[in-house]
Amino acid sequence: MVKATQTTGLHDFLERQRWFTGKGREFTIESAHPLSWLSEPGAWPAVRVELVTVRYADGNGTALDVYQVPLSYHDEPAELLAHAAVSEWEEPDLGGVPVWVYDALHDKAATALLLHGLLDDVVKPDLAFHRLGTIEVARDESSLVLTAEQSNTSLVYGEDVLLKVFRRVHHGRNPDIEVHEAFARHDCGNVARLFGWLDAEWPDADGKRARGDLGMYSDFFRTATDGWELAITSVRDLYAEADLHADEVGGDFAGESHRLGATTAEVHADMARYLPTGEWGPEELTGLAAAMRGRLADSVAAVPALAPYAGGLRDAYDDLERSVGSMPVQHIHGDFHLGQAMRTVGGWRIIDFEGEPARAWEERGTLDSPIRDVAGMLRSFDYAAQHLLADHDRADEHQLSYRAAEWAERNRSAFCEGYGEVAGIDPRDHAVLLRAYETDKAVYEVVYEARTRPDWIGIPLAAVRRLAG
Repeated sequence: MVKATQTTGLHDFLERQRWFTGKGREFTIESAHPLSWLSEPGAWPAVRVELVTVRYADGNGTALDVYQVPLSYHDEPAELLAHAAVSEWEEPDLGGVPVWVYDALHDKAATALLLHGLLDDVVKPDLAFHRLGTIEVARDESSLVLTAEQSNTSLVYGEDVLLKVFRRVHHGRNPDIEVHEAFARHDCGNVARLFGWLDAEWPDADGKRARGDLGMYSDFFRTATDGWELAITSVRDLYAEADLHADEVGGDFAGESHRLGATTAEVHADMARYLPTGEWGPEELTGLAAAMRGRLADSVAAVPALAPYAGGLRDAYDDLERSVGSMPVQHIHGDFHLGQAMRTVGGWRIIDFEGEPARAWEERGTLDSPIRDVAGMLRSFDYAAQHLLADHDRADEHQLSYRAAEWAERNRSAFCEGYGEVAGIDPRDHAVLLRAYETDKAVYEVVYEARTRPDWIGIPLAAVRRLAG
C-alpha cells in the first residue's frame, strides 16, 4: 500500500519530470515498491530506490509503467535541494518520523552511494552492482546531473564516469547494457567502455518476481560533440554562403559523414560477431511488410495529408514483400540518428542502444536488418539540412531549400559510401529494403511532427513525396 501523502507527492513529482512518458494522460499510482536501503542504518540522508507502478486510465485499466525513482530522505529541509523536492511525509521505515523527500540523483550525498556501490561490488538481497575491471575514479568524486537527456537521467562523476539511470524500467536485460557488455568483453571500440551496471529484483503486477536493469556505468566523452550539433553547424555555414554549393563551403560535413558511415558498419559487424544473429525468410518479410502497411493505414487516418501518397508508399512495402526473398538479421541500434553519434578526438563513437522509445519493450531487442539503422541516419541528414528553414520565413528560402537538399544528398551519399567501404556493399545496393525502411520512418515522422511540431511537418512530407515516387 502507498500512503496518501506519498501517493500525492509521487504523482505530482512524476508529472513535472521530462522523462515521464505519461504526460497528458490520466494516471494513478498503483504501488511504490522500495528496494533495500543504500545508506547505513541511522544515517541521514537515508537513500533507496523506489519502483513506482503507474496505471493509466486510457488503457482499459491494464496499461502499466514502472518508473525508477531514487529517493533521498532528510530529517530536516535541505534548501540546496529545493529544486529536486518530491514531497514530505511520515516514513514508517524510518521510525514514523516526518521526512523531507528529494530526488536522490540531485543529492550528492546520495549519488556517492551509487558510485561506492559499484566500486565495492555491493550486493543486497534485492539489488546488486556489477563491476567490470578497474575504474580510475576517486571515491570522493562528486556528481553532476546532465540536462540534455529526456527519457533517462545521466550523472557524470568527475570527468570520466557516466552513470545512466533508466527511468522507465522493465524485467529483463536492457539492450543498452547487453550491447555494451558484449563489446566490453571482446575489447571492441566505437562505443563507450562499460564499467558496470546495477540491477534489481521486484514483483510485477501479478506478484511474480524477476530481475531487471536499473542503470549502467560507462566512459564519459567529456570533449566530444554530438553529430547533430556538428551537422547543423555545417548547414548554418551553407546558409550563410547561399550562393555556394555544399562542397564549396568551409564547413563541409561530407568527410565526417563518410567516417561516420564507416564507424556504423564496424559497429554493425561487431554486433553480428558477438551477439545473436538470424535470417528472415518469406514469412518474416511478409509480416514485416504487413506491419509497415498497418502503420501507414493508422498514420493516414491520423494525418490526412498522407493520403495522396499512400498508394506510392504501399508500393515500397509491396516491393519488399515481393522482391526480397530472405535477409540476415541481427542486433541493431534501433534508434539511430545524428544525436546518437559522438565525435571524439579518436573518431566517432555510437551511444544509446536502448532502441526506439516508442516501440514496445519486448520489441526493443528484436533482431532486424542493419539497413533500418542506415535508413534512420539518412532521415537524420534530411532533418539537419532542413530544420533551420522550418522555423524561418526568408526571401531566399527557395535557393536555400535547393542548397539544403543538395547538402542532404551529399552527406547521405558520403555516409553510404563510408559504410560500403567497410561492409563490402553499399546500402544503396539494397534499394528495395532501404526504401521500405526509410518510408516507414518518414511516415512515423509525419505523425510525430503533426502532433508535436506542426511547423516541421514539411520536412518528412518532402521525403514522403520523394519516396512515393
